[in-house]
Amino acid sequence: MTWTKRSRGAEAATMRNALPVAFPLPDAPAPVVHDVVMSERDAFVARASLRDGADPGVRLRESGGRLLVQPPALSLLQAMPPRRRRPPAVRLAPGQWLRWQLNHRCSSAAGMADWFYTQNTLNIAYGPHTPDVFLGAPTRHVDERGYLR
Repeated sequence: MTWTKRSRGAEAATMRNALPVAFPLPDAPAPVVHDVVMSERDAFVARASLRDGADPGVRLRESGGRLLVQPPALSLLQAMPPRRRRPPAVRLAPGQWLRWQLNHRCSSAAGMADWFYTQNTLNIAYGPHTPDVFLGAPTRHVDERGYLR
C-alpha cells in the first residue's frame, strides 16, 4: 500500500487502516506470488498480479522439514523509520503461515519530491493450503511497523 500526506488525516487514515491485509489466493500451483497493490493514486482499489516462483525480496530456505523465512531485505530508500535491530528469522512447520508487516517513509532519490509512505504485508504459507489460508489469524506474526511522522 502506498500513500502521501494527503491520506494522513484522521478520516483518510481510518479508511486506509480498514483496508484488508490479505486476500483469497487464486487457484495456481505453488510456489506462487500473489502480489496485491493498493495506492492512494488509485483510491486504494486492490490491483492483483500473479507470478510463479518466490518473491525476490523474500529469502526462503527449506531445512530439516521446516521453512526458514529471513527478514525481508530493505533498500536504502526504505531506511525510515530507523530499525536498529531486525527480528530473527522465522521457522515454519508444514501447515503454518506467517504475516510479516513493514512500513516505510520514502522520498525521491534526489529528495526533490514530497515524502510518500508504504506498508508491506507479506503472507507466507508453508505446505498445502486453501485459497482462504491468509484470511484468518496467522500462526506467526512479525510486526516491524514503526512511527512514520
